[in-house]
Amino acid sequence: MDDTPLRYISEPDHPFIPIPTKFPQNNSESPKVPRKFLLLGGTIFLLLGFLVIHLHISAPAEFPTDTIVIVEKGQTLGGWARTLKDIKAIKSPFVFKIFTVLFAGGRGLTAGDYYLERSQNVITLAWRFSHSRYDLKNIRITIPEGFNSAEIAELFGKEKKFTHFDSKKFIALATPYEGYLFPDTYLFLPNITADDVINTMLSNYQKRIETLTSEIKLFGRPIRDVINMASIIEEEARTAETREIIAGILWKRFDQSMPLSVDSAFVLVNGKKKSSDLTLEDLKIDSPYNTYVNRGLPPTPISNPGLDAVRATIHPIATKYYFYLSDNQGDMHYAVTHDGHMANKEKYLR
Repeated sequence: MDDTPLRYISEPDHPFIPIPTKFPQNNSESPKVPRKFLLLGGTIFLLLGFLVIHLHISAPAEFPTDTIVIVEKGQTLGGWARTLKDIKAIKSPFVFKIFTVLFAGGRGLTAGDYYLERSQNVITLAWRFSHSRYDLKNIRITIPEGFNSAEIAELFGKEKKFTHFDSKKFIALATPYEGYLFPDTYLFLPNITADDVINTMLSNYQKRIETLTSEIKLFGRPIRDVINMASIIEEEARTAETREIIAGILWKRFDQSMPLSVDSAFVLVNGKKKSSDLTLEDLKIDSPYNTYVNRGLPPTPISNPGLDAVRATIHPIATKYYFYLSDNQGDMHYAVTHDGHMANKEKYLR
């Protein structure tokens, strides 16, 4: 017997009709998905997610490492995103713009020079470009003693990391300061300019030459003549003793109004630095830097000497010699007369 309670409704023709309060239930259950299929689906979903992240967020394989990129003032976010895509720093300009907007708020990009030392994903780059994370690092560069301005410019030009350095501009600006661009090891930021390099080297000269101020004063010659002669001594000899001996010879020739007859000055005559490269015709070239045909010092220093050369210049060793030469092994040979000098040439240079 059905125990379902009855309720009654009244109708005109059937005053008492029993109506059940419960209705038959469908006892059939929904089919269950096997657990292994759920796991497989989840794995596929995760793999697709990681694939999307890799495709749009991770750094490209061709990321331009060890590079400086420059955000110009007024650079638009869209334009910069396309630039990063073109240089293969990011994969998706759209994703880059999204993260940059999130990180920067209303500030947008920050202009400046940014150093991309290593591969970085789009999120890191968006943070850097919106928070002025330039990551510029000093670059060590050594200016050898005796380099002239053209050689210094060439040295900087070979170092591709100095993105703002203009070699031609450097030579034009530095040439009047030849002799006073102190050779040393420097630490420069990669966005250093030609003006900055010159100012730094001149400032370093002032500091370093102060250590010899009293000695130069006691020597009794103008500082311009000392630096000019030191630029020659720097090129003519390498050891402290030979420099001092040659300084004695050249100052003696200078005081007696004899031509200095130094080969190293020809670098500013015809670009030749080695004595072995010079010909008899070279020695006749009409140039103020030809010390074979002109008496006295050249118009300007021929190189930028270090402190050792300056020190040797103001501490010359007096000898009986008037001539000197360096053989193929770098050993010095001296002579009192021109005939003796020619004999040394025949003996040591032929």
